[in-house]
Amino acid sequence: MASDLTTATSSSGTATRPARNSSFNGRKLLQLNWFGGLAGWIWLAIVLVPLYWIVVTSFKDQSAYFAQNPFALPSAPTTNNYKLVIESDFPRYFLNSVIVTIGTILPAVAIAFMASYAIIRGAGSKFLAGVNGLFLMGLAIPLQATIIPVYLLIIRMHLYDSLLALILPSVAFAIPLSVLVLSNFIRDVPKELFESMRVDGATEWGMMTKLALPLTRPALVTVSIYNGLGVWNGFLLPLILTQSPDKRTLPLALWTFQGQYSVNVPAVLASVVLTTLPIVILYAVSRRQLLSGLTAGFSR
Repeated sequence: MASDLTTATSSSGTATRPARNSSFNGRKLLQLNWFGGLAGWIWLAIVLVPLYWIVVTSFKDQSAYFAQNPFALPSAPTTNNYKLVIESDFPRYFLNSVIVTIGTILPAVAIAFMASYAIIRGAGSKFLAGVNGLFLMGLAIPLQATIIPVYLLIIRMHLYDSLLALILPSVAFAIPLSVLVLSNFIRDVPKELFESMRVDGATEWGMMTKLALPLTRPALVTVSIYNGLGVWNGFLLPLILTQSPDKRTLPLALWTFQGQYSVNVPAVLASVVLTTLPIVILYAVSRRQLLSGLTAGFSR
């Protein structure tokens, strides 16, 4: 009987220790979560303050902008700034940005996906290894360092002051990062799946389109959104490679509201709001794919 009590006591003691440790770890984790939550709220406030100022100021006229507190709500809200932006050929600038962005993303992602598939599937080829190294070298070259050669090439190709002059360099600079991201995702696809499809008689094109493409869809969405934001907000290439007002994109459209001695700040901010709306809508539609693409590397 004594031995049974000793055994029960020891067993109950060992059984309660993990519970105590787990409760201690839970309390510690709760304290860390409070600190992380506080930091998150502070960062959210830092991000929301300028956004609030942009939206509020876009509904003020110029006199109220200079007379009132910058963060005060407009006493007489007006939509004249948005009307001015829309009447200042904003639809044309918006269409130009859409054409340049879509014309860049579609070929860049398609080329990067096929190149990534070839690099991973032909891992033993020295030629493909050299191509992969060439793509990686492209990540080390900033756009600003190549603007003069790009300008000279566009002049020689007689493409200056055209939307194609913006699309071609944007595609070239979007491919290296896209290849790096997509190749990592395709590398994580089990080789057994490719081998089983090969046994069933599938070609490389069939395996790429029916196996690799669906499994790398989150990465494709992530790469498309990332490159699309860069092209949508691009300023240097449109500034250097275009001249006509009808070839301007949205970042250059902000010049329309800059006078010789002053800047129509409320109109500029109204243009910023209209420019940002498509990005917000795109994120709201594809946020799940974007987040899964960003976090897939941590979950594998």
